[in-house]
Amino acid sequence: MPPMQSLVAAVTLVLIAAVLVQVRRAHIRVEYSVSWLGAGLALLAVTFYPGLLPRLANFAGLQDESLTLLLLVGCIFLFVLFRLSIVVSALKDNNIALAQRLAILEYHLSHLNEKETQRS
Repeated sequence: MPPMQSLVAAVTLVLIAAVLVQVRRAHIRVEYSVSWLGAGLALLAVTFYPGLLPRLANFAGLQDESLTLLLLVGCIFLFVLFRLSIVVSALKDNNIALAQRLAILEYHLSHLNEKETQRS
């Protein structure tokens, strides 16, 4: 195995181990860890099946396998970051809706308190 593939395999195994530890400690939710684990497994498949990377290089029209590996890693992590951006956007929308609902509740509560003080 070429040194570049060995390095990628080692980094990928560390990534997978880190994700599993974080899931176990409940620092990351399982549904978000799936994309990281999928990315790690895809990289392991490329590094442990030596014929796969040259085929991908041929398919992409690239001469250098290292460049193909870098392109593959970039695409995988771009996908993961896109998925996380969708999650963050949904959380932001949920926070805005929650803040609006809280403001409405506070408004109603203040009006109830005003009515109560007027009755007394």
